[in-house]
Amino acid sequence: MTKDKIPADVKKLSFEDALSELEDIVRELESGRGALDDAINAYARGAHLKSHCESKLKDAQARIDKIVVGADGAVDIEPADYE
Repeated sequence: MTKDKIPADVKKLSFEDALSELEDIVRELESGRGALDDAINAYARGAHLKSHCESKLKDAQARIDKIVVGADGAVDIEPADYE
């Protein structure tokens, strides 16, 4: 699922709002209540929300730099590595 296929209404959501909605969908699906068609639609929306959240996190990680001090005392910035 690419960023282009994420519905416009999902793209407009903040990370926090998308995550909250995703959590609601997961709780509803885990409860087992509701019609199968509703569950399928909720699952599809949840997949879009998940992709959107992952994209937001990736964008945030790319913007985070770490400050490093070299052996000579020079201060520099380099991309943070979280893996």
